[in-house]
Amino acid sequence: MAKKPAGESDEVRLKKKVAARVTKEAKLSGDPAARSLRKRLKRVQRKRRALVSRKKHAAGKQVEAKS
Repeated sequence: MAKKPAGESDEVRLKKKVAARVTKEAKLSGDPAARSLRKRLKRVQRKRRALVSRKKHAAGKQVEAKS
């Protein structure tokens, strides 16, 4: 796989693209490109939340007690 630049994350880039692309007319007309961007953004967010949840679960109760 290619290295990603150290700049902004995928999630930030997708949020910017979705915000720029989505207008009220685009939502009403069902723009397929805007819909696919939203789906990609949601997928990235789901992956991030799942990773956080997995790491939290793997850390166990000792980390929770220290906090």
